[in-house]
Amino acid sequence: MGCYRTILVALDGSRDADAALRHAVTLARDQHARLILLAVVPPPPPHLVTVGGAVVPAELQTYFARLLRETAAALPDDVGVETRLVHGAPARHILQVARECRCDLIVMGFHGHGRLHSALLGSVSRTVLADGRLPVLLMRAAEPEADPEPKPAGEPDVTAGVT
Repeated sequence: MGCYRTILVALDGSRDADAALRHAVTLARDQHARLILLAVVPPPPPHLVTVGGAVVPAELQTYFARLLRETAAALPDDVGVETRLVHGAPARHILQVARECRCDLIVMGFHGHGRLHSALLGSVSRTVLADGRLPVLLMRAAEPEADPEPKPAGEPDVTAGVT
């Protein structure tokens, strides 16, 4: 029996979250663990809050629902998966769902926005690391390699769509 039984993967559609998912799938297969795919629809900016409450753009809800559905469908058949879509503060909900599902590990992308961004806006990954009580694996996507030679005009790009 592996040391991970349930792994939470926070998805947001970024390249870093995609890298985290790939690693989590490998861990799940190796450890015979199930994955909880989580997408958190963040709160709207303050200028979209009305007297009656927050306005969540339907496009954002639709985007995250589709992201979860398509990601789960693309996983290998030997990986158990559950999806969750929640609304609110991402770090708080990542930690809450991890507790509710008794996760052994949180895997998420790490967006390097620099010190100023973290100081002004806070950081989801920093909060999850600081406030969580279980292991957190932060992943960054590899930098795209520079194309050494431009392709001749009209030649198809055979690497398009390859992940």
